Amino acid sequence: MDIKRSGSQPSAKGQAEYFTGTVRVDPLFEAHDPARTSGASVTFEPGARTAWHTHPLGQTLIVTAGCGFVQRWGGAIEQIRSGDVVWFEPGEKHWHGATSTTAMTHIAIQEWLDGKPVDWMEKVSDEQYQYHN
Repeated sequence: MDIKRSGSQPSAKGQAEYFTGTVRVDPLFEAHDPARTSGASVTFEPGARTAWHTHPLGQTLIVTAGCGFVQRWGGAIEQIRSGDVVWFEPGEKHWHGATSTTAMTHIAIQEWLDGKPVDWMEKVSDEQYQYHN
């Protein structure tokens, strides 16, 4: 058994290479062999978002606070709110983040394959980020 006490793991700033805006990543758990699942709580300030990316074994997002956006490549931007659960299929190109006016926090759960859980791509442009009702 391994208990991670609240506040025992340091927060990290989302790397500018992979995020636009202010993002905080709070680690929750890392897989212990033979498991390969990891999870983090990620908080996006208004206007903040990930770059486009994929996950080799998919990703689950559980929105815990606020309101945000998700989009898969070629699809419409979808609004997500606290309590929503989002699944991205393995290899599905996508991004996620806050709205332009509200922060959003989600728990991100993904599996590692061959030593990595994510493949980062280009940043989401301001034009791509614009949300139209």
